[in-house]
Amino acid sequence: MDALQQQIDKGVVVLRAGGVIVFPTDTVYGLGADAFNSRAVRRVYDVKRRAPDLPLPLLLGNVSQVCTVAEAISGFAQFMAERFWPGGLTIVLPKRASLPSYLGMGATVAVRVPKHPVSLALISRLGRPLIGTSANISGQPSVLTAGEARQQLGREVDLIIDGGKCPGGRESTVVDGTGEVPVVVRHGIIAEHAISEAYEEYCEARDNAYRSRL
Repeated sequence: MDALQQQIDKGVVVLRAGGVIVFPTDTVYGLGADAFNSRAVRRVYDVKRRAPDLPLPLLLGNVSQVCTVAEAISGFAQFMAERFWPGGLTIVLPKRASLPSYLGMGATVAVRVPKHPVSLALISRLGRPLIGTSANISGQPSVLTAGEARQQLGREVDLIIDGGKCPGGRESTVVDGTGEVPVVVRHGIIAEHAISEAYEEYCEARDNAYRSRL
């Protein structure tokens, strides 16, 4: 068993015990915990020094997990998920009514399926969505290496998984997918023109499908 696999194994144990870890993603290093463990989620807020009224994004293992945290997904949001997942796009969706209030008091939830073997292994073995916010103190630069995460967060987390430098180098792009028209909430690794092009393609396919039924 190699060193990285041993770190992943330990990470799963820490997550199941309600701990907080740092791990590599395809964008930047993430600060994570079991999304359905309220105490662990509160620790993420404390470690990151994030305002409690700002919701935390969730990392999913695949598209099928969306229904566990979000209500009806719009046609374009579904199209974006199929186009950009797994990858660096976070989609804001209507929050499922049963989702715990500590995951955000608003009506929406931000979700992403990452494209990194460590992230996906953690989510798969935990069996639940993972908090996946950037591993930095709020207001400070995002980190691309385990060493940078250690400098910012020090001993405030239970484990830092060193998976090398993150390949993406930028945070995910956040798009509001609650309607039929995409709204870029945060610019990131996926360029805005790529979102616009996807929307144009979606509209063309939708219109063609409508005309074919006439």
